[in-house]
Amino acid sequence: MHFFNSLLAFAALAYAASRTTAPSGALVVGGSGKYSTIQAAVNALSRTTTSAQSIFINAGTYTEQVYIQALKGPLTIYGSTADTTSYKDNKVTIISSHALANSASDDATGTLRVWTSNFKMYNVNVKNTYGKAASNGQALALSAEAGQQGYYGCAFHGYQDTILAETGVQLYAKSYIEGAVDFIFGQTARAWFDGCDIGVLATSYGTITASGRTSNDNGWYVINKANIQAASGNSVPAGAYYLGRPWGDYARVVFQNTAMSNVINSKGWIEWSTSSPQTEHVTLEEYGNTGAGSQGTRASFSKKIGSPIAISSVLGSRYASAEYVDTSYLS
Repeated sequence: MHFFNSLLAFAALAYAASRTTAPSGALVVGGSGKYSTIQAAVNALSRTTTSAQSIFINAGTYTEQVYIQALKGPLTIYGSTADTTSYKDNKVTIISSHALANSASDDATGTLRVWTSNFKMYNVNVKNTYGKAASNGQALALSAEAGQQGYYGCAFHGYQDTILAETGVQLYAKSYIEGAVDFIFGQTARAWFDGCDIGVLATSYGTITASGRTSNDNGWYVINKANIQAASGNSVPAGAYYLGRPWGDYARVVFQNTAMSNVINSKGWIEWSTSSPQTEHVTLEEYGNTGAGSQGTRASFSKKIGSPIAISSVLGSRYASAEYVDTSYLS
């Protein structure tokens, strides 16, 4: 048995590969690379080629907003890391501090704004440090404004509206998502969150998701095999957080096979507001969740389902061969 366990440990160590040098052909940011900012490298990309392009970011903190316009071909961004399989050893962080109070739109607040498809990003931390605001506090870390996007081993930090998963098919895997208010939100995206850690910040009332779905379209957020607990260094009262509230009156969100600490309220879900509940047409569901936060009498407008949602139901039957999907990060 000891020999078998040693083999498992060795296999895990072998799989945890580092990435500290640029792949062949990549534009290189930081260190001895040609570009001192990420945006400079993005601006140097061809917007007309259909060939794959890539950017490698050396270790460092980059204080800038990054806007990636629509490209004709695939783009991959790699961050330097000691362990490609997780966000925990990422060496690259992008930081900005913008909120709706001083910006033209939610999207314009994003530290990283991605408007291109066939996009993958590995091992990059993205932070909006604006923090809590008395009003107009939307402050995005990521604005994902196109479909066919995949994020792997990344970390997204914000307070309100951390990730805008807005449209098309999107995949977030083995990543970290942190916030306090509606911090996974958007309108028509079909987004699958796989094996992610969700950290909630110190507050007396918080909401993880806010689906803005307003009709019977195919928009859907499925959070699969996640782990929800207080963010490191944060003291969060038991029951302070809800899995979500319906920004749109056809909101559709599922949490399944997810470990929930006692930060999750026994009701699970909450109305959008007292004056505008928006619960009549919602699909707010759970399956196979565990932990103290999965217990209790849930809100009457939510339900438990008898089987888990399949990833193919969200991303499509051919998801595994899609350019933006890296199946090695899936559970």
